[in-house]
Amino acid sequence: MPRPLTVVQLLPALESGGVERSTLEIADALVRAGHRAIVVSAGGRLLPRLLASGAEHVELDVGRKSPLVVRHVPALRRLFARERVDIVHARSRLPAWVGWRALRGIPAPLRPRFVTTVHGLNSPSRYSAIMARGERVVCVSETVRDFVLHHYPRTDPAVLRVIPRGVDPAEFPRVAWPDRGARARVAARHAVLGGEGPLLLLPGRGTRLKGHMDAIVLLAALRVHGVDARLWMPGALQEGRKAYGAELRRRALEAGVDHAIAITPATGAIAEAFAASDLVLQLSRKPESFGRTVVEALSVGRPVVGWDHGGVGELLRALQPAGAVAPFDADALLRTVRAALARPPSLPDTIAFTLQAMQDATLSVYDELRDAHASDAR
Repeated sequence: MPRPLTVVQLLPALESGGVERSTLEIADALVRAGHRAIVVSAGGRLLPRLLASGAEHVELDVGRKSPLVVRHVPALRRLFARERVDIVHARSRLPAWVGWRALRGIPAPLRPRFVTTVHGLNSPSRYSAIMARGERVVCVSETVRDFVLHHYPRTDPAVLRVIPRGVDPAEFPRVAWPDRGARARVAARHAVLGGEGPLLLLPGRGTRLKGHMDAIVLLAALRVHGVDARLWMPGALQEGRKAYGAELRRRALEAGVDHAIAITPATGAIAEAFAASDLVLQLSRKPESFGRTVVEALSVGRPVVGWDHGGVGELLRALQPAGAVAPFDADALLRTVRAALARPPSLPDTIAFTLQAMQDATLSVYDELRDAHASDAR
């Protein structure tokens, strides 16, 4: 029986976001499988959750954008040797460079294997190219795989592994539609979201890249056509971006829908937000690498309408094709949303993009590299 693996994951910090979430999910899976999980970062608000899973943390600011970051190379090299690390898994560009430099100074027979995950569609450059240099390169979607092969053509396709992000069905359980109890609880917090008309939901942080303006235009058009819709945009109101929130409110007032829209901070009960809604929007102006919102909404049992590009388009074509709309075609968006509200589209009975599937596939990549290392040693 092979000894348990020791896996180090490298990332800038443990504050919030998809990279951080995936890091914690894999650390948890490693510990539950009897392996050892070590995370190297500058720490952050998610650190207690990481430690509660049984994982370990080493505080090094490997994501600090400064020439001084190279001072962490010797410390990492000592860590890898002292803890007999088997796998180094880099999830962000600067930590990947620091980790790669540390690995170069270790003799090949003793060197941990190097894994990277391409979480986003970063601008192609020599700096970004480090994410395609892993002995295995995890791509969070087919969209990302195609992106890597197009922009880094020297990458060997054989090292790429497509492992989509996944959701925990226990956190996003299927609920019957409509869920009047969830709608009432949401309306109790945001009075403008009450009433009998359909509720549209567009979750996303406070940046115009998330398509909030498109959603406001859509809401105005629906109401012109006699649809008494409401729109909730949790996350659009964000600390440090008050000017953007004010801009959205001004645009809603100009469009005559300020009485039918809630522009709020992010909600801590996003599954209930999905349950309360009749339709979920994914209108990111920039193609996304995956589009977790699509999977979360469908897991709860709510249809999604979104722009047909990037990972969002990939997911919609696979799971709910009727919701995919040609990017930035406002007329097509209106037609598709009206159709979905008039006759909700059929949704998949089960969602294959689960947290368990993502964890199992990632641990299989680690096992694959360990087996390859053992073969090389022979």
